[in-house]
Amino acid sequence: MSLATLLAALAMLQAGPETPGPADLDGAWSVDLSVDPAEPYRRPMHLTLATDGTVTGDFYESTIEAGRWKQQHGRLCVAFRTSDGIGPYHTSACRVGDHVEGQTWAEHRDFVFLWRADRQAP
Repeated sequence: MSLATLLAALAMLQAGPETPGPADLDGAWSVDLSVDPAEPYRRPMHLTLATDGTVTGDFYESTIEAGRWKQQHGRLCVAFRTSDGIGPYHTSACRVGDHVEGQTWAEHRDFVFLWRADRQAP
C-alpha cells in the first residue's frame, strides 16, 4: 500500500460516518410514544424538508407549524410546533443512524415526552 493510499484511508476514518442530508429525514415515520414496551403506541409523522430550511408535514395527526431544520456538526435535526387546539407542543428531533430520536414539550399539559421514530413501511 502506498503512503498516499494509507493517508487517504486514515483521513476517511477520522472523518467518521457521512452526515445525513435532508432527504434522510423526508418522508413517513412511525413514532413510538409507548410508555410501557408491552403496550405499543405508535403515531405517524410526515416530514418535508425544503431547501430554504423550513419543515412542513404533520406529527401525531396535527399540522406542523413554524418548522425548521438544520444540518450542523454531523447532525441533521428538526424543530417545530404543533397544537392540540388548547395549547402548543414544541418538538425537536435528530436523525440518529437509521431512526429519529426526539422530544416533545407541552407546557400546558406539564410534560416532556421522549420518543423514537422508525421509517414507516411502504
